[in-house]
Amino acid sequence: MRTIKLAVIGAGARGFLSYMPYVRRSPGEVEVVAVAEPNEERRTRFAEAFNLTSEQLYATWEELLSRPKLCDAVLICTQDQMHYEPTIAALRQGYHVLLEKPMSHNPAECVEMERAAREEDRLLSICHVSRYTPFWQNVKQLVQDGRIGDVMSMQHNENVGYLHYAHSFVRGNWRNDAIASPMILAKSCHDMDLIRWIVDADCAKVSSFGSLGHFRLDQAPAGSTDRCTDGCQAEATCPYSAPRFYMQDPEINRFAALIADPPTEANRMQAILEGPYGKCVYRTDNNVVDHQTVQMEFENGVTVVFSMCGFTRDMNRTVQIMGTKGEIRGDLLSGRIELFEFASGTQTVIPIPAGEGGHQGGDDGIMRQFLSDLRHERYRDTLTSAAASLESHLMAFAAEASRRSGGAVVDMKRYRQSLAATARIDVGQQARASE
Repeated sequence: MRTIKLAVIGAGARGFLSYMPYVRRSPGEVEVVAVAEPNEERRTRFAEAFNLTSEQLYATWEELLSRPKLCDAVLICTQDQMHYEPTIAALRQGYHVLLEKPMSHNPAECVEMERAAREEDRLLSICHVSRYTPFWQNVKQLVQDGRIGDVMSMQHNENVGYLHYAHSFVRGNWRNDAIASPMILAKSCHDMDLIRWIVDADCAKVSSFGSLGHFRLDQAPAGSTDRCTDGCQAEATCPYSAPRFYMQDPEINRFAALIADPPTEANRMQAILEGPYGKCVYRTDNNVVDHQTVQMEFENGVTVVFSMCGFTRDMNRTVQIMGTKGEIRGDLLSGRIELFEFASGTQTVIPIPAGEGGHQGGDDGIMRQFLSDLRHERYRDTLTSAAASLESHLMAFAAEASRRSGGAVVDMKRYRQSLAATARIDVGQQARASE
């Protein structure tokens, strides 16, 4: 078995903590030969984990990609608005690319990345890790096998979890679409992808409603302050108290481990006192929605309602798929799928064990598949290729456009045609503006 050589751009939570455990467990299958990471502590930690020399370490992706081709593929795990340039540069230099989702915050850039992969005959795979989990693969298989007949309608819920929402989308890196992406992309492009995959047809129409309803200054409790540690009179009873949340044991609360590197008690307290994770959730520069619904009609007649909400107890996804011969209900958190068949009136409960690794086995699954695709030279029409992912990204962009216009219905055929005609112009203008 040929060993695939890999470089990593972005050695943070996704690039190091999510995907590298599989690499460490598979020394004969994959080898990391370089890393680009601006944070010196993360760069050093990564180097120690993979025995990299100083010559294999780069502070920026530009430095890494300016060198002659180093390896087979590049794993790009930068922030949302830093995906396009390294991806295009890597593809043009002959690298295959595994790219963290979303592809980009800009639809024209998504179109161009998919086009570049085709032109260079390179594999560009998007990290829609949910497709690789046992839970969603079982749901897909039940539908594909016709166990509920023809799918008529689908209800899909993303329960973000109130603490996860506050951490990532109020205080964290995805709080503002000017520096990241709209919520429908940053968090819910997984869901758009799953819906498109299960329905197995192009989307015809989209409309959406939602807003930032709670995490605003006018909702701040009396006596609150800019930071939780500034003598806030509401801190003791506030569900989003930074000291109470982030000073928990990082082994118990994984979010606590993400605000400081390394996450010692002293470092975490300093982050609370000085960084964004100690700010009052009602007094940040966040602007992404805290609840949103999307209504979709597909070319095959299937209708779908998707709901995302930041005010839920758990982080969980639930799904109900209604067909002509039966119904599927699934709960990701419990790992339980219920199949009800109309003809027999019987219900079958299918327990789904969580897969090994993060995201219920999805992180390991996508790494395994990406390496296999490279080894067997499968560069197109793979499970999460850019071509497969582009449609669900465009659904998300259309949904955000609808939401911002007050819920107007977007005709997806016209939207695609308009975007395809202007994509090269838009991307070219951006490139010239940045020069």
